Amino acid sequence: MAGGKKAKNVGKTAKGKIKETTGKALGNESLEMKGRAEQAAGDAKQTAQKAKDTFKH
Repeated sequence: MAGGKKAKNVGKTAKGKIKETTGKALGNESLEMKGRAEQAAGDAKQTAQKAKDTFKH
């Protein structure tokens, strides 16, 4: 996986986790859901990139 893309996707997942945790702590369901969605998007992009790399080799 390209280093830059991997870091970006991991960062997106981490950012989503922070949003989710903050939302839980504050009782803000909207922020919590946005965090979960961001994590899912980051995970999906990581999975897609890994699959793409697998087929390259």
